[in-house]
Amino acid sequence: MDFLKSAVASAISKGPAFPYSFDERIDLEQSIWTLHNGTKREDSSKCSVFSFDVAVNKSRLPLARNALRKLRTLRHPGLIKVFDTVETDSYIYIATERLTPLSWHIKRKSLAEGTIKWGLHSIAKALKFINEDAASIHGCVRSSSVFTSESGEWKLAGFEALSSIKEDDAILYTYGSLMPDSGRYSPPEVLKTGWDAVKRGPLSATDAYGYGILTYEVFNGIFTSTDQLSQPKGISPSMQQSYKRLINANPKARISVAQFLEQGQRSGGFFEIPLIHLSEGIENLGLKTETEKDEFLSRLEEVSDDFPEDFFKMKVLPELLKSVEFGGGGPRVLSLILKIGTKLSEDEYEQRLTPVIVRLFANQDRALRVCLLDGLPLMIDHLSQKIVNNGIFPQMVTGFSDVAPVVREQTVKAVLVVVPKLSDRTINGELLRHLAKTANDEQPGIRTNTTICLGKIARNLGTGSRSKVLTAAFLRSLRDPFVHARNAALLALAATLDVFSDEECATKILPGLCPSLVDKERLVRDQANKTLDLYLQRVRKYSQALPDTAQAPSGVPGHVANAPRMGTPQQDTSWAGWAISSFTNKVASASGQMQAPSDASPALTSEARSSSVPPSVESSKAIPPTPQSRGLQLPSRPVPHALSNPVSSVSSPQLVEDELDTAWGDGEAAWGEETDPFTAPTSQNTSVTSNPFEDKGEPDFAGWLDAQAKSKVKTFLPKGLTKSVAAKPTLKPKANSTNPVGSKKSATVTSKPRAAPAKQVTKLEKKKEDDEEDAAWGDDW
Repeated sequence: MDFLKSAVASAISKGPAFPYSFDERIDLEQSIWTLHNGTKREDSSKCSVFSFDVAVNKSRLPLARNALRKLRTLRHPGLIKVFDTVETDSYIYIATERLTPLSWHIKRKSLAEGTIKWGLHSIAKALKFINEDAASIHGCVRSSSVFTSESGEWKLAGFEALSSIKEDDAILYTYGSLMPDSGRYSPPEVLKTGWDAVKRGPLSATDAYGYGILTYEVFNGIFTSTDQLSQPKGISPSMQQSYKRLINANPKARISVAQFLEQGQRSGGFFEIPLIHLSEGIENLGLKTETEKDEFLSRLEEVSDDFPEDFFKMKVLPELLKSVEFGGGGPRVLSLILKIGTKLSEDEYEQRLTPVIVRLFANQDRALRVCLLDGLPLMIDHLSQKIVNNGIFPQMVTGFSDVAPVVREQTVKAVLVVVPKLSDRTINGELLRHLAKTANDEQPGIRTNTTICLGKIARNLGTGSRSKVLTAAFLRSLRDPFVHARNAALLALAATLDVFSDEECATKILPGLCPSLVDKERLVRDQANKTLDLYLQRVRKYSQALPDTAQAPSGVPGHVANAPRMGTPQQDTSWAGWAISSFTNKVASASGQMQAPSDASPALTSEARSSSVPPSVESSKAIPPTPQSRGLQLPSRPVPHALSNPVSSVSSPQLVEDELDTAWGDGEAAWGEETDPFTAPTSQNTSVTSNPFEDKGEPDFAGWLDAQAKSKVKTFLPKGLTKSVAAKPTLKPKANSTNPVGSKKSATVTSKPRAAPAKQVTKLEKKKEDDEEDAAWGDDW
């Protein structure tokens, strides 16, 4: 092959300039020519090059020169198209359109019946032109003289023996026998008396016989002998009768190719097939009336898969593109274009369809825009990201604000198709702004489709604003008056469960879902229950992973990390355990002593005293300080039952839960009466009945609080338990007092007058604000 290319290049360099390059060689049988695939140097377009070496085939040089002369003068759609020719003393080159030998398809048996009839129809029209219009005889009609173009159309070549009957020295009469395999393809009369017999018979008789052999070859394979012609087993039944008249041994009884063509085109004839009608009407589609155009498009829609794809790519598609862009073809033609476009390669699609599609999106025809949006799934894979962002989407967004609802709705649906090709900036900027408008559209269907669209593109949104945008959109759709819009919001929430964080599910989504549980429509209620279950499962799983308690502030005195609270049963995971822990938190933070009940024992004996209570010193005869002397006022309500009995006296965990349940109930009743259970009472003469604490070694809260007060360590009291007296109280015990602890006359509290009354008013106002804040917190809870 390299040697051949170098030889060709050497020959070209010695002769006239030939602006075509030679590529691979194509096997060509029964021909005096050598065929190469070629390219045009100027634009790299494809072509074929027929070459004839004079030194090798000098005896057949007249045939090659005759073919060159006829190809230059004859023009017909059924004949091969010639681009350029070069003739020298050593070679002849003919550059034509890119061709493929028909014999290749015959050997592979890749021709469908419809394609064969369409090809025979094209060759018949070409022979009719040669016989009648050009008054000539082709003289070499066979499968080796027929080629297929890039569009799949059959083209006639083999003009080596083509002669006009007006020529006395026609090449056919003299050099007809030099044609390859002349004896096998010659008609019976020529085999008997030679090519002079052609002069005595009808003009069309020779080509009619050759056309009959071609018909046999394309249906049955390679023709080897005349005896095969009488057995037309593979030929279409509708053609057999006419075929037999083509191969009649008597030249005068043969029908011409023109008559064969006429018989096939009759109503119900063998050439009455959609593909033939399509090929005849496609070239002047823009000139047809609306009725003719509709009829033609109806036939075009009947196209089946056995028709040649190349024909639609190269022949039909360009005409359809011209029709839809300039001839007003409309949506129907565009749908056919997109259907044919699925058979194109990436390079072919980019060269032929992409520029037209971009221009069509700029068209203001609403019907055409809707058709383009519907056909986006067929074309999006062939469009680059740059084309979508810069060429299509800027034109597409005008549909979001179009006055026609159908355009707005189709634009929203098309978002799902183009969003994979859009940049993040476009998605989170311009696209979301337009979807925010359609989410408030007056048409309920458009609002519903917008919700569905947001649910499906959720993972394409930016992580920074995704949850915020979706939460606002879906929760708003849950309040939409249109039932399907609410249902779509619930479905979208269920599909985007993984988009939201655990805290967002608990604090934002679940509260918004609850009203849908009592929706007036059962469709919404059922879906709301399903969606709610999904979010509850996730929140419960998250809550199980949370710690039992939050870490306490490091500034609280006496705080020990991971230390159990006093009086709180360990390993208690029941819901009532929270009630006791809340009480113990408040008690542990308080300072001072609890006021003893009036009917309690005057003093604890050493035998009855807890081991954690410091021993009393009777010799000092000092009067214990009362709560009033320390500035602490106690509530006037009775102490809850749960706090009046020692926890340590419970003998089993079950009894502990019973006690905690009772405490929860009492606590609720007490909190319901007052905003703050620790509000200062109006009277200090409150009688509290309780049993003395006997904890058998448990820590003594009263002793611990008294020790904390005496140690001068600053104690952080909960809000609402700050001292409300105006000045530091002074305890003046009487000299010979023997009153028990808690007696009304056990101590006298005196106060110094405030130096700055304005400062006293500020503290009272602050205490009032704190009490109001506590009351508000209770209301919110």
